[in-house]
Amino acid sequence: MNIKKILNNNVVVTTTKLNQEIVVMGKGLAFQKKIGETIDASKIEKTFVLENHEISEKLSILLKDTSELYVNISSKIFDYAQSELSSKLDEYLYVALTDHLSFAISRHKQGIYLKNVLLWEIRKYYKQEFQIALKSLDIIESDTGIRLGEDEAASIALHLVNSQLFSEDMAAAVRVTEIVNNILNIVKYHFRMELDESSINHDRFLTHLRFTAIRFIRKEKEKEKEKEKEKEVKRNDPFLYKQVKKKYSTAFHCSQKIMVYLENTYGWVISNEEITYLTLHIHRIINRYTN
Repeated sequence: MNIKKILNNNVVVTTTKLNQEIVVMGKGLAFQKKIGETIDASKIEKTFVLENHEISEKLSILLKDTSELYVNISSKIFDYAQSELSSKLDEYLYVALTDHLSFAISRHKQGIYLKNVLLWEIRKYYKQEFQIALKSLDIIESDTGIRLGEDEAASIALHLVNSQLFSEDMAAAVRVTEIVNNILNIVKYHFRMELDESSINHDRFLTHLRFTAIRFIRKEKEKEKEKEKEKEVKRNDPFLYKQVKKKYSTAFHCSQKIMVYLENTYGWVISNEEITYLTLHIHRIINRYTN
């Protein structure tokens, strides 16, 4: 195999005999090597066969600023999850998990611990995915020496749900896609700007929107909407809501338009808590595009 692209000293992109692009990892694999040179096969420790070229490109971009350690952990979680789940996982999970773990462990080292506001729902609606995510915490601890909490397990579980959705339920996938596209259009028209769809920041925003749509769709399937509405109202944080509304007024107005769209189109009751986090996401993504 010859080197097609060098991501760092330990990770390169190459192709198989069938001209299929793959990402290979190994200590010192690309040290003092150039594009076109042969890879020492004995140094290869991990191989990622990615059928989707776009996903391979995004993984390549991510690895320029992220340790391959997180890709390796993500691969272990992916393999374990796939062995437990009946639905096929989407390859983008490699990118999503790598990105998430990098930030989660970085926050942990800084002593920053974020509560996952969907923890209760994830435990209830995605029981199998949550159990897999708890096992994933063991994998992360084994490779890093860091023990993340259940809030992070909940986030990992949602990544697993998101990855399965497009293979387990096409109707739901179509609906989620429609909702996400409409929300993105609301953001574009509100700020009168185009979003960079190739960026990692855009992917993070899409992930949040998909999680929101999936959560509401799953609630409908469980037929517990009224009970959940009451619980959501109780979990609202009026102080944070008021602070975000005041500080990020432009993003807040955009989130209000999204709220009206979801309520009028699907009858979903959007809590102040969801509006708060949606506003923060919108503010962050617009700031990153404009700064």
